[in-house]
Amino acid sequence: MLVWTRRGRAVLIAVFALVVLVVFVAPLATVVLAALAGRWTGPLPSDLGTGHLAAALSGEQLASLSVSLQTALLAGAVALVLGTWAALAAREAPSWVRRGTDAVFHLPVAVPSVAIGLGVLIAFNQRPLLLGGTTWIVVLAHTVLVLAYAFSAVSAALDRLDPAYRQAAESLGAGPVRVLCQVTLPLLLPALGAAAGLAIALSMGELGATIMVYPATWKTLPVSIFAQTDRGEIFDAAAGTTVLVAVTLLALVVLGRLRGRAALR
Repeated sequence: MLVWTRRGRAVLIAVFALVVLVVFVAPLATVVLAALAGRWTGPLPSDLGTGHLAAALSGEQLASLSVSLQTALLAGAVALVLGTWAALAAREAPSWVRRGTDAVFHLPVAVPSVAIGLGVLIAFNQRPLLLGGTTWIVVLAHTVLVLAYAFSAVSAALDRLDPAYRQAAESLGAGPVRVLCQVTLPLLLPALGAAAGLAIALSMGELGATIMVYPATWKTLPVSIFAQTDRGEIFDAAAGTTVLVAVTLLALVVLGRLRGRAALR
């Protein structure tokens, strides 16, 4: 906006395009090329093929992808319910309670995910809540990590929501439950879709906390990719990463279409 000349705008756009190319496009393109490569001994890969991608979609890697999807859907759903409930409750609470709720729900964002994983492992590795070595400790760790984003998205949408809708419904005799189910939640559907998409995307790529708590029977795809990289299986790891990115983007596209339809309504 502060650049008035056509030449200056062209330079600014070129610099922005270069930054995007170097920071975002180039790393992803390198991963995709590595996934298709048979060898990479020169500037460009050689012996291109889909063998590594086929391996990433079969056997243990396919099982890890299924685990990641199940974990992301479960954690996203739980985080969405809890985050929406907390945002609605905080909206009606005094300002000091609202500030405290914001601080508590955003705390996982302020600390490393490894610390969250270790805390969950210690807290839920003894009775009466013995979750260590089970599927649910992974789901719980992911839920804690993505809950802040779901809460933030719904809180921001509530702040933009016109209170006249609720007041009009109440003036017509609608009770709190009816106002919530027939007025507030339908108006929040686009924000709920955005929160769900963000929670699922973050859960699909989560590694730090997962590697602290996962059992051998519930290994997510990022953990498998990390193990392959640690063993030096770079091409296989790149194929797994490509599949992970593709599936995550597909889930976001589906949720985006659902959110678009909800917004039109």
